[in-house]
Amino acid sequence: MSTTTNGLSGAELALLKTRGRRRPLRWVATAVVLLVAALVVYSMLTNERFGWPVVAQYLFDSRVLNGLVLSIWLTVVCMVIALVLGTLLAVMRLSANSLLRSTSWIYIWIFRSVPVLVQLIFWYNLGALYPSLGIGIPFLPPFMEFQTNDVISALGASILGLSLAQSAYSAEIIRAGILSVSRGQLDAAASLGMTRARALRRIVLPQALRVIIPPVGNEVVGMLKNTSLVSVIAMADLFYSVELIYANTFQTIPMLIVACIWYLVVVSLLSFGQSYLERRYGRGFA
Repeated sequence: MSTTTNGLSGAELALLKTRGRRRPLRWVATAVVLLVAALVVYSMLTNERFGWPVVAQYLFDSRVLNGLVLSIWLTVVCMVIALVLGTLLAVMRLSANSLLRSTSWIYIWIFRSVPVLVQLIFWYNLGALYPSLGIGIPFLPPFMEFQTNDVISALGASILGLSLAQSAYSAEIIRAGILSVSRGQLDAAASLGMTRARALRRIVLPQALRVIIPPVGNEVVGMLKNTSLVSVIAMADLFYSVELIYANTFQTIPMLIVACIWYLVVVSLLSFGQSYLERRYGRGFA
């Protein structure tokens, strides 16, 4: 049987248990965190002003649920539009054509600079700038003409304001993802006879998704929260529905808690979906 320099055999060494370094500050920090958490929970449960019976009464109220559905619908529709438009803008930013690059840069500069709330109000009041919209040949009388307020309603202004603003951020995210893929991938695709558009669709974008998905997931969460801004133009989203209720019942804090609970639930589901996609497209890199 082989022995070590200190006279112990390999089997004896295997039975020895190593003792980790003592870290008392970790136990102190853990105790402090648990104490603070317990105090917060105790305060929430014993303070009657939180109005938990009111929260339970309105948590599944039809007005709240309808507002939640509208918020989720706006999130999905606006993110789809933003991602499609953002991909187009990202490709334009990477184009060899200086006019396309400049146009994309100006668009991104404008829509990232102006707050989303300002954009929503602007689109909602577009009728004050252009009372009517027409379809026809430029500089000639239009074939068809519509009242702007009929075309761009509160819903239309919400979709325009949220999706156009988000597309500017999505464009930069997608551009960063495309740039993360080696230039040699495009050269190899060109040597196989692929067009640039096909190489981008079949080779570059699938690899870029590993970099694109995490920030896009965060943008989806941000979009869900930004839907609360449409309450300023009287869209009956989750927050506006809650506002209408507490304006009549004067139960402001309980109704805000109702909104927070639903936002937490939806964001948690989105986070699980984001984690799944990150693991799927990050295989071989983690």
